[in-house]
Parts: sequence; structure tokens; C-alpha cells
Amino acid sequence: MKTRFSILIMGLAIFFFLGSAKPIFLAEDITLVINKIKIEITGISTVGKYNCSNTFLIKDTIFINSVKKNTFTTEIKMSNFDCGNKIMTKDLQGTVKVKKFPNSTVSITDIKPSGKNYKCNLIFFITDKTLKYKDFILYTTNNKIEGSLNLKFSDLEMEAPVKMAGLIKVKDEIVINFSLYKN
Repeated sequence: MKTRFSILIMGLAIFFFLGSAKPIFLAEDITLVINKIKIEITGISTVGKYNCSNTFLIKDTIFINSVKKNTFTTEIKMSNFDCGNKIMTKDLQGTVKVKKFPNSTVSITDIKPSGKNYKCNLIFFITDKTLKYKDFILYTTNNKIEGSLNLKFSDLEMEAPVKMAGLIKVKDEIVINFSLYKN
């Protein structure tokens, strides 16, 4: 009788010990809560540097290392970009054909940790062009995740703006920086 009781107690102890153990082959879920996005388009013209930005509030949750939602997609209103100068803002809106294509879309999928940063697949849809980037790096800072795209207007089949009979020319190269602010 003593032996049966000892085996029962040991069996229960082993059951509770193993039952509460986490499998070592599954990584822990990481949750990112995004509450704001800032997008900046920067470049150089013959009169200096320019910076056009668009900041908007959005609430979304991304689950890293999970079968849950591992995708982030947002629409960007192109008419909300501000270049700090009415003429430059109007030129940007004309270049990206804001009346014909009022929104662009950014989609980030298959987000995985990569050291202290993240790797993902990025799809950027602007005007009627889709740009795809595999293993795109998102850098982590204290309160945000940041990425940067180096493009050319010609990559998007757009003409860089030229004003005042060619006196003011925007260079073909642009940089699109985006920041996803975390809670």
C-alpha cells in the first residue's frame, strides 16, 4: 500500500511538473501595438533639400512569431502630405497624380525578429505601381520601428518636377522614411 501511494504521489508530481513546462522549440509571441504612423519623402532639388511628411493616428496590433495576425496594411492619403510650402506641396500632389490616385498602400507581412530589429516583406503601392521588397529590415528604437526606401521617380514611372523653365529641378532620387510608433 505504501508503494502504491508513493508511486501515485510521484506520478502526480511529474504530471504537474511536465504539464506546466513550455515547449522549448516554440518562440514566445511578441505583440506590437501601433498607434501612429509618420511617412516622410525627402530629396534634393537645385534650390536645396525638401521634406514632405504625413502623420496619422492608427490603432493596430501585430503578433510576431504567431499564427495570429502577422500582417500590417494601411492606406496613406496622398493629399495629406505637407512639404512646408504650398507650391512644393502642390507639386508633390501633381507628381503622384493625387486626383487619379488619392491613396497609396503599404503592406508589411511575414514579420520576424532579426536581432533587436525585424525582417519582413514589404509591398508598396503608389499610383498604379507595386514595389515588392523581400527581407526588408525594420529598425527598432525606443518607441518606434523605422524603415527607409531609396527610390527614383523613374522607378515609379514618374517625372521629377521641373519648374521655372528648368531653373528649378528636382533630382530623380527620393527617400521614403516611415515610422510606426509603438505603445
